Amino acid sequence: MHNTATLMTTTPSFPSSNLCLSQIPRWNSTSHCCSWPGISCNSMFRVSSINLSNMSLKSSITDSFAGLHHLASLDLSSNSFTGPVPPSLFHLPSLLSLNLSVNFLSGHVPLDISLPLLTVFNISGNLFNGSHPVLTSSPNLQVFDVGYNFFSGRINSSVCSGHNSSDNVNLRVLHFTMNLFSGEFPVGFSNCSRLEELALDMNSLSGNLPEDLFKMKSLKVLQLQENQFSGLLSPKISNLSQLVLFDISFNGFFGSIPNVFDKLGKLESFLAHSNGFGGALPASLSDLSSVQVLSLKNNSFVGEINLDFTKMLKLSTLDLGSNEFSGVIPNNISLCKQLKNLNLARNNLSGSIPASFRNLVSLSYVSLSNNSFVDVFSALEVLQDCPNLTALVLTMNFLGGETLPLSGINGFKKLEVLVIANCDLFGVVPAWLAGCSSLKVLDLSWNRLGGTIPSWLGNFDSMFYMDLSNNSIGGEIPTSLTHMKALISRNASVERSGIQDFPFFVKKNKAGKGLQYNQIGNFPPSLILCNNLLVGPVLLGFRKLKNLHVLDLGKNELSGSIPGDLSEMSSLETLDLSHNNLSGIIPSSLTKLNFLSNFNVAYNKLVGQIPVGGQFSTFPNSSFEGNVDLCGYNIPSCLSRDPPQAIAKSRKNKGVIVGMALGIGLGTIIVLAIIYIAVSRTRYSRPVDCVTEVADDNGHSESAEHGLVLLFQNKDFKDMSINAILKSTNNFDQANIIGCGGFGLVYKATLPDGRKVAIKRLSGEIGQIDREFQAEVEALSRAQHRHLVLLQGYCRLENDRLLIYSYMENGSLDYWLHEKLEGSSSLDWNTRLRIAQGAAKGLAYLHLSCQPHILHRDIKSSNILLDENFEAHLADFGLARLVLRPYDTHVTTDLVGTLGYIPPEYGQASIATFKGDIYSFGVVLLELLTSRRPVDICKPRGCRNLVSWVLVMKKENREAEVFDPFISDNKSQYRQLMQMLDIACLCLNESPKLRPPIQQLVIWLDSIGLDTNLVT
Repeated sequence: MHNTATLMTTTPSFPSSNLCLSQIPRWNSTSHCCSWPGISCNSMFRVSSINLSNMSLKSSITDSFAGLHHLASLDLSSNSFTGPVPPSLFHLPSLLSLNLSVNFLSGHVPLDISLPLLTVFNISGNLFNGSHPVLTSSPNLQVFDVGYNFFSGRINSSVCSGHNSSDNVNLRVLHFTMNLFSGEFPVGFSNCSRLEELALDMNSLSGNLPEDLFKMKSLKVLQLQENQFSGLLSPKISNLSQLVLFDISFNGFFGSIPNVFDKLGKLESFLAHSNGFGGALPASLSDLSSVQVLSLKNNSFVGEINLDFTKMLKLSTLDLGSNEFSGVIPNNISLCKQLKNLNLARNNLSGSIPASFRNLVSLSYVSLSNNSFVDVFSALEVLQDCPNLTALVLTMNFLGGETLPLSGINGFKKLEVLVIANCDLFGVVPAWLAGCSSLKVLDLSWNRLGGTIPSWLGNFDSMFYMDLSNNSIGGEIPTSLTHMKALISRNASVERSGIQDFPFFVKKNKAGKGLQYNQIGNFPPSLILCNNLLVGPVLLGFRKLKNLHVLDLGKNELSGSIPGDLSEMSSLETLDLSHNNLSGIIPSSLTKLNFLSNFNVAYNKLVGQIPVGGQFSTFPNSSFEGNVDLCGYNIPSCLSRDPPQAIAKSRKNKGVIVGMALGIGLGTIIVLAIIYIAVSRTRYSRPVDCVTEVADDNGHSESAEHGLVLLFQNKDFKDMSINAILKSTNNFDQANIIGCGGFGLVYKATLPDGRKVAIKRLSGEIGQIDREFQAEVEALSRAQHRHLVLLQGYCRLENDRLLIYSYMENGSLDYWLHEKLEGSSSLDWNTRLRIAQGAAKGLAYLHLSCQPHILHRDIKSSNILLDENFEAHLADFGLARLVLRPYDTHVTTDLVGTLGYIPPEYGQASIATFKGDIYSFGVVLLELLTSRRPVDICKPRGCRNLVSWVLVMKKENREAEVFDPFISDNKSQYRQLMQMLDIACLCLNESPKLRPPIQQLVIWLDSIGLDTNLVT
């Protein structure tokens, strides 16, 4: 037996904290190798087994195994071995089992493998490429797993050909999962006459399923999901009578599902969601007496749910959502006592909830939204008796003017999410809700509820999201809402919800027509009480809600002043106090709310100066309109207005003035009317105040006719006019709003020639924001890079400024990671890596190549926009202060940023730095790896802050648990994930000096996937 050094050699690898084999306890030259951990020997003291699985080893494999002629079992799985596998490893005459899975091994696997006694061959979860091996010289092979690699081309079914081309009677498991295979379903697998598992999922296979498949009568597991298979599903699937798991989801099958399931009595899981199936459900589905999971959502099934649940007693998950089912819920579904998850949302079901539902003692998640159910009292009375119910979504039902029951409900002890929105319900907030002590999310919006907000709503320990908007609730806001524990502190005891992985669809829109939700983890802590009849003051106690992100009190009858202490709500992102009767000034202290991105006090009775500084320069005119005595900002200057005292005195004398005017003769009135009309015409017919210059190719400007737009580096658009912009946005109609960037709203515009642009409409007082605007224009006109959002031109329209940008077809990275309906699964790993690489190059250009150098100050996923090819473009760097030296420490005293992305040193001093941009970029890298938001109130303590959680998991050597399952399922990419994770953690160093410069980040990110050492 050779010593450690002759078995394997240690090479530098990523990350730098290597553990070489010589560091394995008791592996040393002073003791016999047969006594070493992981080594077994036969009676002749020959090494017969090596098991080093899951020992965090980082090394390349040498050719020294060639001398181990008695080696029967080699298990090096779940380590970090790198590089190619020496050919000698595939020619060991006594080897029975070879397990190299979950490493970073790469290169081609030899085609001339000679392992005559081999029974188990597992190389899954590596970086192998080329054609997959076949192993025709291993007649005893039972397990063949090459999944989660980069093998490409067609799948070779010769692996099922035994010695001398006879059938392979020994092979039991064939896994080709998650590679780059293409072409049609291979013919020849039926030669594996005793095959039990066949996994071809997550490739690019296409075409129909071959007849050959249906000859595999021993098959128990058939996984074909996430390919491009199409056509009708053959009734010959009934031949596969031993099937336990059958997954054909996310393909292109269509037509009816064949009525042959009475022949599949052992089937436990049937997943056919997200195809094009239609027609009625096959009656034989009811014969699946062993079925536990039945998922047929996102198809086009019609008719009634005609299943006989008396035969399906083991059912635990039933998902029939997003189809066209009609009729009522079958009463006998209540016989499925093990049912935990039920989704019937977005169908055409009607009637009432069966009383027998109270027998579903295991039921945890129920979504019945967007149907036509009736009798809300009966529904709640029945469902309250489901003792384990944690989430209930009943949105868009009970639309016949029903009343929310006041009494008779005393269950729901474990309920965490209750949504009964947009149901047109009358009544009041019912007292029985006080007994639902586990509530975290309550949504009763868009109903016709009256009464007042009960004080006990503030007593829930875990509630962080409450929406009572768009009702007729009156009275004052109870002070108890200022004591909600989950909103006071980020350390409040909002533990992990048992239903956080269930979808709550899409966030509701302001019109109330799309009342659906994302996952619970993406609910921002919110109090939404708008569009009611609330009176009284804005509570001073709101200042204690330091974890509240959204406070919406708009469209009520609130009075009094705006408390200046609201500035203590340090997490506040949205504050809407519009359409009330508030008076007094806008407190200047609100400029301290660094994360405030949406602010609205329109249509009140506010007076005085609009505050200057902080985020206030980013709010549009509409945030302040309807307050006739406000001044400054983008409305008439305070210097041209009377002070409030003079205004009040003027109002007292208004009646006298009017009376005197009425006493004047008719001729005088006519004269005044003529003067008024003349003045009005002068005021309202004045031309649009646009920039009257056009830039040439060198950036110089020349005279142009009135109304043209100043353009940069763009000959095609040289004659663009302000009228074309107004027409292309339908006069800045709200329907064209696509986002809110720095300084204001962003509109989508389709120009007369069909080209699309994004127009950022800036608002602010000339002299204050205009200087910021000019700086941004001058900087962006020179910032030309393929990974920046290109500024094409600008114009001034009266008091508004318009910036014209390239339009990004695929929106923001934030949308794809956190907001998209189907979740982050739309972004594969290669796309995410390319986005990170592109964004880094854009930031490097700002930091190093722009003259003067530009500090971004607000790097976040929503400021990384994606074009039609998913190439990344950095956006919204117009707020950046321009500096002359790239590595000055103190570059600005005007701190901005977004919660979760702000480096720790910003909390100690109001200075922004280039190394602060690096920290924020590190957070974005974590988002790409985990698909989690930087701050998530719904996670358990220790998991809510993404950065802290990842660093703890890394310290505990649990990195594999942080990755998004959609990308981490591909074990072949695990090394690349770890590389990016290490880069991100370097960016997140608490010491700014230890964070890498941007040029180093570009090099490292471009090196991911290469066999090089990235970080030294």
